[in-house]
Amino acid sequence: MTPAYPQIRDLVLIGGGHAHALVLRMWGMDPLPGTRVTVINPDPVAPYTGMLPGLIAGHYRRDDLMIDLVRLARFAGARVILDRVTGIDLQARRIHLVGRPPVPYDLAAIDVGITSDLPSLPGAAEHSVAAKPLGRYAEAWEAFVAKAPAQARVVILGAGLGGVELALASAHRLGAGAVVTLLDQAGAFLPALAPAARRALEARIKAAGVNLRLGVRVVQVLATSVVLEGGEEIGSDFTLTATGARPHGWLAETGLRHEGGFLVTDAELRTSDPLVFASGDCAGIAGDPRPKAGVFAVRAAKVLNANLRAELSGTPLRRFRPQGDYLKLISLGEKAAVAEKWGVALSGQRFWTLKDRIDRAFMDKFGDYPAMAVRKVPATATEGLAAHLGGRPLCGGCGAKLGPGVLSSALAAVPSPARAEVRSGPGDDAAVLAMGAGFQVLTTDHLRAFCHDPRLMARLGAIHALGDVWAMGAAPQVALAQVTLPPLGPELQARMLSEVMDEATSVFRAAGADVVGGHSTEGAELTIGFTVTGVADRVIGKGGALAGDALVLTKPIGSGTILAAEMALTRVPGVMLGEVWADCIAQMSVSQGTAAAILAPVARAMTDVTGFGLAGHLLEMLEASGVAARLQADWIPVMAGAQDLGRVGVGSSLQPANLAAVSWRLTTPAPLWDDLLVDPQTCGGLLASVPADRAAGLVAQLQAAGHRAAVIGQVVPGTPQVTVV
Repeated sequence: MTPAYPQIRDLVLIGGGHAHALVLRMWGMDPLPGTRVTVINPDPVAPYTGMLPGLIAGHYRRDDLMIDLVRLARFAGARVILDRVTGIDLQARRIHLVGRPPVPYDLAAIDVGITSDLPSLPGAAEHSVAAKPLGRYAEAWEAFVAKAPAQARVVILGAGLGGVELALASAHRLGAGAVVTLLDQAGAFLPALAPAARRALEARIKAAGVNLRLGVRVVQVLATSVVLEGGEEIGSDFTLTATGARPHGWLAETGLRHEGGFLVTDAELRTSDPLVFASGDCAGIAGDPRPKAGVFAVRAAKVLNANLRAELSGTPLRRFRPQGDYLKLISLGEKAAVAEKWGVALSGQRFWTLKDRIDRAFMDKFGDYPAMAVRKVPATATEGLAAHLGGRPLCGGCGAKLGPGVLSSALAAVPSPARAEVRSGPGDDAAVLAMGAGFQVLTTDHLRAFCHDPRLMARLGAIHALGDVWAMGAAPQVALAQVTLPPLGPELQARMLSEVMDEATSVFRAAGADVVGGHSTEGAELTIGFTVTGVADRVIGKGGALAGDALVLTKPIGSGTILAAEMALTRVPGVMLGEVWADCIAQMSVSQGTAAAILAPVARAMTDVTGFGLAGHLLEMLEASGVAARLQADWIPVMAGAQDLGRVGVGSSLQPANLAAVSWRLTTPAPLWDDLLVDPQTCGGLLASVPADRAAGLVAQLQAAGHRAAVIGQVVPGTPQVTVV
C-alpha cells in the first residue's frame, strides 16, 4: 500500500480506454517515483472492442473481453475512482465528476472513447441500446438473448463495419428463425472498403438472411418497432444504434481545441493545453486523420506512456506516427472473418483463428500480472520468521485487527471501571457513561487503508466508526479524527487531508454529528480513525436476547474475502473481481443510521458485525445473554462473488485467528460456511435479536429504507454456540 518514495504530483487518467489500460500496465511494471496515479471511469471493467462481435455471436464469455480496471489499478498502484467525468476546469486544474467533488490534477490524459447513441432521434433513448459504450450493450444483449422469442426481431441502425459485424453476429446467435434488419441512410455500402472485401461481406449478409436496406432514414424508435421516413414500420424486439462515432458532449465544453467534439492533439498526443494529453477514439492528431479503430489506441499507448513520464520528469517528448493502413479482420458471425489491407481481401476460418489469437494475446496482458517481489528471509534469522512471513499478506480495514485471542488476553489485564458513571467496560461495543437521566456512549475505531482513494477510505472509516454508536441505540453526537498520511509532498498532503476531512464531515453531518477536531501525523501508510460519542435514553447492549427471538442482519457478509482478493490481484475464471469489489464497496458505503432507528425501539440485544465476523460477534451476544443460536445458511445474505472466491481459498489475514477462536462453538454444513462466518467485516451490518412476531415487519421496513436485511435464524435455549443448517 505504501509507495517507495513520497508522491509529489498527481497524474489523472480520465477513462479506461485501451491506451490508458496499457499505460496502467506499463506503469505497474515500471512506476515513476514521485507520481500518484488516478484512473477515473464510470465502470469497474472496460470492454475490449475487438472481441465484442464474438461475444454477441456467442463465441466468448463476457469475462473474456472485459479488462478489470480495479485489478489493473491495484497492479499499477493507482487510485481508481468509479465515476463519470462531466468537465475539466483548465485554469484551476480540476476534473468535475457526477458523484463527488472535483479531483485536482497536475497532469491529465483523456481516453474516454466514443458513443453511438442518438439523443436527437425520438424514442431512441427509451427504446434502443447504443453499441457504444460497449459494456452496457453487452449486458443488455445477454439479457435479451436469455428471453428472446423463437422468431426474434433485431433492427440495427448503421451499416458501417461495426454495424455489419454486429448484424452478422446477432443472426448467428439467434439462429435461423430470427429476423435481423440492417438500416443505413447512405446509398452506398461501405464505400471506403476494398471491393473484394465488400463483395465478401455482401455475400455473407445475404447467406445469413440479414435484411440490408440502404438509403432509408429512421424518424422514430418505438417500443416494438422503428419508423422510417414515409411512415413504414419495421418490427423490432431489440433495437441497436451503431451509427458511427459520436464524441462525448462534455469534451467540446472544456476549452480544449476540438473538431466536431473530437479533441485535437499534436504528434506528441498533447491537446491545446500542454498539461492535458488525449488518445483513442475521442481524439485525433491535427492534420493526420485516422479511422476510429482500437488499433491506433493500442499503438499510441507506448508513446503516451513515454510522454506522460517525460512531462512529469522534464525530459523530451516523442512523436506518435500511426501506420498508414492496418489489417482489418472483420467477423462474419460464424467463426470466420474477412481480412483486408492495402486493398487486398481474403476470407475464411483461418482469419477468424488469426483474429482470435491476436485478441486473446491482447487480453492476456490483463490476466495474470507479473509477480511482484516478495520479502525473502535471510539465511540467518530467528526461528519461526519464515513461517510467519509465509502467511497471508496483511489485509486492510477490519482484516488488519488483532485476533480475538490476542485481544482477549490483553483485555483480561484491564481493571474494571472505577468511576461510578462508567456503566460498561472493555469488550463492549462502546463505553457507556451515565449522564443525568440518559447516557453517553463513547467509541473509537480506525482503518488501515485497503485502497488508494483517501476520500473513499474517509467515508468508510466514518461509517465504520459510527457502527458502535448505532449498535447501542444512540444518536451520534461529535467525532474526533485521527489521520496518518503516507509520505507525500506538501501539496499532496494538503489535497489528501482536505479530501479526508471533507468526506468525513459529510458523513458525520448526515448522521447528525459534528467533527470537532482531531490529530494528524505522517507515517508509513494511510490510516484513518475516529473517536465518536453518542447520546441515548436507553442503551442496547449485547445481553438481553431471549430464546425464541429472531436474528436480523442488515447487510450481507463477505467484505473481508473480497477486499483480500482485490489486494492480492486474485483472478478467478468467471468472476469479474472489479465488479465484485465495486458491489462490495457500495454495500459497505450504506450508512446504518436508518437501520438503527428502525431496530432500536424493538431490539432486545444488538451489535455490529465487524472484525470478528458474524459468528464471533453473534457469540458475544449469546454469551452476554446465556443462550444459543440456530442459523439457516440459505437465509444469510452474502455479497456477490464472496463464495466463489472462498471456494478457491481466498480469505482475509484475520480469518484463521477468528476461526480458531470460535471453531469449537461453531457447527456448519461445509467448510466454506466456517470461513464466511468468521470473515472480518468492515462497515458491517447490525445484528439484532428481536421478538419473532416483529421480525418480518422490521425486515420489510429495513428493505424499504435501502438495506439488504434478512432474518438469518433464531435464538434457542442452550449454552452459547452457533449451529448453521
